[in-house]
Amino acid sequence: MEKVLAHSLFSDFDISLFVSGKHFRLYEKFGAHLISVDGLTGTYFSVWAPNAQAVHLIADFNDWNKVSHPLNRRLDSSGIWEGFIPGVGKGEVYKFLIKGFGGEELEKGDPYAKRWEHPPKTASIVWDNDFKWKDKTWMNKRAKLNALNKPMSVYEVHLGSWQRDPTEPDRVLTYIEIANSLVPYVLDMGFTHVEFMPVMEYPYFPSWGYQITGYFAASSRHGTPQELMYLINELHKNNIAVIMDWVPSHFPGDAHGLYHFDGTHLYEHSDMRKGFHPDWKSYIFNYDRNEVRSFLISNAIYWLDKFHIDGLRVDAVASMLYFDFSRQPGEAATNEYGGSENLGATQFLKELNVAVYRDFEGVHTIAEESSTYPGVTRPVHNGGLGFGMKWMMGWMNDTLKYFKNDPINRRYHHYQLTFSITYAFSENFMLPFSHDEVVHGKSSMIYKMPGDEWQKFANLRVLYAYMFTQPGTKLLFMGNEFAQTHEWDFKNSLDWHLLEHAPHRGMQKTVRAINKLYTSEPALYEHSFSPEGFEWINADDARHSIYIYIRKGKKAKDTLIVILNLTPVYRENYRVGLPFKAKWKEIFNTDAKEFFGSGKHNKQALLPEKEACHNRDYSIVLNVPPLAATILKQEK
Repeated sequence: MEKVLAHSLFSDFDISLFVSGKHFRLYEKFGAHLISVDGLTGTYFSVWAPNAQAVHLIADFNDWNKVSHPLNRRLDSSGIWEGFIPGVGKGEVYKFLIKGFGGEELEKGDPYAKRWEHPPKTASIVWDNDFKWKDKTWMNKRAKLNALNKPMSVYEVHLGSWQRDPTEPDRVLTYIEIANSLVPYVLDMGFTHVEFMPVMEYPYFPSWGYQITGYFAASSRHGTPQELMYLINELHKNNIAVIMDWVPSHFPGDAHGLYHFDGTHLYEHSDMRKGFHPDWKSYIFNYDRNEVRSFLISNAIYWLDKFHIDGLRVDAVASMLYFDFSRQPGEAATNEYGGSENLGATQFLKELNVAVYRDFEGVHTIAEESSTYPGVTRPVHNGGLGFGMKWMMGWMNDTLKYFKNDPINRRYHHYQLTFSITYAFSENFMLPFSHDEVVHGKSSMIYKMPGDEWQKFANLRVLYAYMFTQPGTKLLFMGNEFAQTHEWDFKNSLDWHLLEHAPHRGMQKTVRAINKLYTSEPALYEHSFSPEGFEWINADDARHSIYIYIRKGKKAKDTLIVILNLTPVYRENYRVGLPFKAKWKEIFNTDAKEFFGSGKHNKQALLPEKEACHNRDYSIVLNVPPLAATILKQEK
């Protein structure tokens, strides 16, 4: 095998874009690339290490010799080391040996590697992105189906614990095995999207994927990058969109990762008030550095480009926006104007969203953002951060607080459920019941509910109906759809055996029916982010803990009336004011016996009467089932 030959994939224009923070396809240049040079096949390697004294390639092919294959430093000021090695092919295991700024030897994985060894091994692997995609039909219609005025019901999945092989419970399933069971399940349940918790390579399984070392590599725990592509391809063939959790907020301090990469604080901020996260004991990217912004935005673009991802849920945005996030007074840095806002991070997020929405039709970025930062989903050209959606954390917290109350006391907390409408249209909100709500002693969703077994399940059914009939898109964590009883345990499969029991089957049927209702009734999604799609009929019946509201689509005939009874008391002959004179019929009821309810229905058409109610000229009288949601629609 020949030694390292001088070769470069970088043009002067590439370098100019990179050092100015404007190169968003760095994965085409950095890392390991299988190419031919002057008739010789091999691999081109490149890495950014501006403060290194030397960089050598150590690998299986050279028996991890520390001196035999030195990379060449570019003569410009880019800090890039590179070279072409003939004969090195796909599957070669390698690292960069970096002689750092202070002379220390650092063995680092490739930040741009397309594949890594299975943890606890930590080396990179020469690989490619070759895959024969068969999702052209989906990609051609994605912009229409994934639009903001279409239904978005997201099933959040942790690939390592959704299911396990019952004969080998300690083994996580492969991407292929997951595809074979997850795709038909999501299709049957009626979810429109899946969201994968991070699938980039990460060393520590209990981090759930949120401590990433291989930003450009699919986790080897489940197979090859091509097998992840197969999973995504199968979802797309069934018109199911794929959202991926993405973590540009922090990274771990593992010796083979990004931390102290060339003997200096290269990717992280050197000021640990800005560069270290006290909660997660991890390191925060230096968003002020042009090359770091290029790295991160290139990574986002990579997953959209090479893996056909339809959306990125951006983790921990609030921690990026503020220097004082989770820090005690006096412990936080400030910006150049003395404020707590991380101006580099806000600029990075704006550039990210501009690039994503410019280059990829029909995709979305979604901010997991818990602060009151204004304009998160406002376009950048209008002064916002440019996200497509934002998790509605305030709604989630208020809703769960309310539902934990014994129904006899809910009258005293009535406005916890009405308050969110006062700000529901200030952003494009997604309503989440995510993995974060069923771990760390918070209990499972079913055990947040008060009462006996029947009441717990009735409460959860009406909670989901309330969620899906409120403005905004929806996200439900795996297991919530059948009332998983244990808190989520990343080490084990969901408790699928619970579906042997009627209450859990009823819950699963409820969610399946709610998804069908949500995706088939335009009033529930056409105005998800606009006040014209929502109107209260009665928000003030605290005495009975009853809420009545209208959901409206573009056409009057699609109008729905939603009635929530959040006590276990059956209300007969309850009068409801009408949005307009018409006959109404019950189209959905969470108290149905097939859902494990008591079967209190309004079977007959509900005729309008010329009797004023709720400040409306016409009204109907109906029976309101206990701890249930009743949904009415105009009868044709």
